[in-house]
Amino acid sequence: MAEQVKVLIIGSGPAGYTAGIYASRANLAPVIYEGNQPGGQLTQTTEIENFPGYPEGIQGPEMMEEFRRQAERFGAKIISKTVASVDFSSRPFKVVDEDGTEILAETVIISTGASAKYLGLPDEDKYRGMGVSACATCDGFFYRKKQVAVVGGGDTACEEALYLSTLAKKVYLIVRKDYLRASEVMQRRVRETENIVILFNCNTVGLFGDEVVEGAKIVEYKGTDREQIFDIDIDGFFLAIGHHPNTDIFKGQIDLDAEGYIITKAPSTRTNVEGVFAAGDCADPTYRQAISAAGTGCRAALDAERFLMEH
Repeated sequence: MAEQVKVLIIGSGPAGYTAGIYASRANLAPVIYEGNQPGGQLTQTTEIENFPGYPEGIQGPEMMEEFRRQAERFGAKIISKTVASVDFSSRPFKVVDEDGTEILAETVIISTGASAKYLGLPDEDKYRGMGVSACATCDGFFYRKKQVAVVGGGDTACEEALYLSTLAKKVYLIVRKDYLRASEVMQRRVRETENIVILFNCNTVGLFGDEVVEGAKIVEYKGTDREQIFDIDIDGFFLAIGHHPNTDIFKGQIDLDAEGYIITKAPSTRTNVEGVFAAGDCADPTYRQAISAAGTGCRAALDAERFLMEH
């Protein structure tokens, strides 16, 4: 027999756990499916210094464990499994987990997050958290007066490079093509910033360093008769080639934008399906910060509570 729940939260991380804290304090007995990466992207982050309330900073996994414990303290039921499929065609919503267990949910909060796109180099895993990052806003502070590289040629890459240029001594912008895809204003700002060096027609093929990143191996004009390989000395390597929202199982069930992000009816967290709400990075292509994700988790729980009161 299918389990019946008032609030089902799909995904953990700051948004999912915060939704769990608020929903459980409202006596809604939420059930959180953590997914295959409990705690989300923050569990791959080392020091977090920009979340209020942690003046000395805190490790990402430790912070997520505190969020988790707080949700559990108020009665949230946390299940360490993934959701395999959803059916939002009628209420209660039908959700099936990886083991085939069916859950009937009166409301659903989706907080499945997003995953940063990586180049696919083995060295990225080797040095993750030890010089490799996908968030300049999160980790740039650690590279004051050091040399860093940003990979990408779009607006995000230019924004990250400009942000890092205010902290780092030198910023390499590694661009695969012979031009920047960013808007004209962003291109101009990057070109006018003295400590940003743009490396066009370049691909990163490896990173090196004893225990942390100390440099990158670059190929210029790859696959042509002008090909040459050279090294750059860097302390940080930032990926800015985009994010992929973890929303594949919701295709055809709710409205997504062209990139796959869940469309919500601002300022609420409501989706186009009544009773289904979205919080965190899966519905946020713009900010992608732990603090903003937690805020939408709070709003989604309040939206779900109001929905249940009205229905």
